[in-house]
Amino acid sequence: MDLKALQDRLDALRGYLDIPGKEARLKELDAKLQDPALWSQPEEARRTAQEAARLRKTVETYRGLESDLQGLLELYEELSAEEREALRPELEEAAAKLDELYHATLLSFPHAEKNAILTIQPGAGGTEACDWAEMLLRMYTRFAERQGFQVEVVDVTPGAEAGIDYAQIIVRGENAYGLLSPEAGVHRLVRPSPFDASGRRHTSFAGVEVMPEVDDTVEVVIRPEDLRIDVFRAQGHGGQGVNTTDSAVRVVHLPTGITVTCQTTRSQIKNKELALKVLKSRLFELEWKKKQEELRKLRGEVRPIEWGSQIRSYVLDKQYVKDHRTGLMRFDPQNVLDGDLMDFIWAGLEWKAGRREAQEEALAED
Repeated sequence: MDLKALQDRLDALRGYLDIPGKEARLKELDAKLQDPALWSQPEEARRTAQEAARLRKTVETYRGLESDLQGLLELYEELSAEEREALRPELEEAAAKLDELYHATLLSFPHAEKNAILTIQPGAGGTEACDWAEMLLRMYTRFAERQGFQVEVVDVTPGAEAGIDYAQIIVRGENAYGLLSPEAGVHRLVRPSPFDASGRRHTSFAGVEVMPEVDDTVEVVIRPEDLRIDVFRAQGHGGQGVNTTDSAVRVVHLPTGITVTCQTTRSQIKNKELALKVLKSRLFELEWKKKQEELRKLRGEVRPIEWGSQIRSYVLDKQYVKDHRTGLMRFDPQNVLDGDLMDFIWAGLEWKAGRREAQEEALAED
C-alpha cells in the first residue's frame, strides 16, 4: 500500500470536507451546548448535540489521520523493507478511515441525515409488477435491518392477485434518507414468470420514490380547514383486530389534492399521526420545488414506470444486476434482493455528486 497515495487522498478530501468550516461550526455548537437555556428545549438540545457529535467525529478522524500520516511519511524513507511491511496494518487502518471520510463527503447534501419516507408502486407488468413491488419492499426492509435502522409501515395495499399495489414506509436511522436517496427511480425485473404456466420470461417494472422526513425545524403550515379526514375499515393483511375496526385513516389536503392513507396500526389516532407526518413531508417537498427546483435532487428524475425508464435491471435467469447510471454490475442477485445494497448506494451517491460518469447504455443481451 502506497503511503504517498494515502496522503494524496487525504489532501483531496480536505476540499470536499471543508475542515476549517466544520471546526468553526463545531466551535459555535460547543458554545451553544454550554448555555443552560438550551436545555430547557429538549428537542433543540438533542439536534444540537447530534450535529456537534457528527462534526466532531469527522474533524477528529481527519486531524488524527493527518497527524498519523505525517509522522509515517517522516519515518518511511528511513525504514527497511521489513520494517515497512510491519506498518501494513496501520496503513490498512488509515485506508479504512479514509473510505469512511470519503463516504461522509457523499452524505453532505441537505437533509441527508434525516429519516427516509420510501414509496413503492408497481408499473407496467400487471400481477408480475405487483409481485416485483413486494420483492422491492422486502429488499429495502432487509437493507434497513442490516444497517440497524427501524422500519415503520405507513400503508400497504395488497395487489388484486398477488404482491402489493402500493407501499409506503418510514426508515428511521442516521443518514437513512442520504443512503436511500440514490434508490429513487424505476427498477426493472426480468425472470421466468412464476405466474406463467409455461414459465416464459417476463419483464416487470416498479417505481421507488424517496423523500426526507421533515421535522419541527421545517416550517410547514397545515390549516385544519384545508384537510378532509376520512375514517374507514382497514383492509388487507394486519390481523382481525385491524380488519374489524374503523382504524384506517385517509387524509386529503384539499388545496393540492395530496392524499395520504395509513391503515397499518390498530389505533386510529396513531394512523392519523403517521398520515399527517407524511403529508407534512409531501407539502414540504412541493414547496421546495416551487422555490428552489430542488425536487430533482431529492427524488431523482421522475420517469414513467415502464421500459426505457429504469435505473437498474435485475435479470434473474442470467444472474446479474446492473445499475444503468453507474455501470456497476453484480452477479449475485439473490444477495442484492436480500438487502445487500451498499456498493450500489455508494456508486449512486458518487453519480449524484458528479464524481462518477453516467453509463446509461442498454443491455442488448436482455
